[in-house]
Amino acid sequence: MTVLDSFRLDGKVAVVTGGNRGLGRAFAAALREAGARVAIAARDPDTSRTVAGELDALSVVTDVTDREDVESMLGTVTTELGPVDVLVNNAGACIHRPALEVTPEEWHQVLDVNLNGLWYCSQVVGAQMIRRRTGVIVNIGSISALIVNRPQMQPAYNASKAAVHSLTRSLAAEWAPFGVRVNALAPGYVKTDIAPVDEPQFRRHWIEDAPMQRYALPDEIAASVVYLASDASHFMTGSVLVIDGGYTLF
Repeated sequence: MTVLDSFRLDGKVAVVTGGNRGLGRAFAAALREAGARVAIAARDPDTSRTVAGELDALSVVTDVTDREDVESMLGTVTTELGPVDVLVNNAGACIHRPALEVTPEEWHQVLDVNLNGLWYCSQVVGAQMIRRRTGVIVNIGSISALIVNRPQMQPAYNASKAAVHSLTRSLAAEWAPFGVRVNALAPGYVKTDIAPVDEPQFRRHWIEDAPMQRYALPDEIAASVVYLASDASHFMTGSVLVIDGGYTLF
């Protein structure tokens, strides 16, 4: 196998949660380009169908916070495409709110999607991978697990992503003997339709404080998901790959 061939995913089946917009869409597109058969697991059926049509992918309406829904999703993907080789846990939620103003509902909403949803997907899909003794899980963490973002406060999000990084290491250690690799990707600030990177109050801290002094585009992050999902990272598990333009250096 050549170096470039090791990045190929021909014949593999990949699931991307929250894969119908922003970073998730870029991840799904990159995996598809690398040869994988891709399933987009997300809540919005109309958007998912549109994106799936554009990418020649499978759309499966899924609420990751509902374990039974996740089990149903796995059944559909397995029937339509085959057993899952790659799971990208990308679905996420974020609420900007100072700690004393965060309501119990907001706290649970963020933790339910970012942590519980990732846990359900990892458990359900991971069980199939363990039975087959092969598979790769890529958890989408964040530099918010490593820093406190500013100027906005987002304690629930930060806590959830720190838990994602720790859970990644726990699963990697436990499942390595079964041939299942688990890594995390921690992006910095990326321009998407829900990230106001160009607004002055955010740009001052999000962009100008980074050594590269720019934000990323989704495609720049997506290539690393292909790396983590493929044999190019075959000896890598339990790692958190930070891609942030140097932001966390300071």
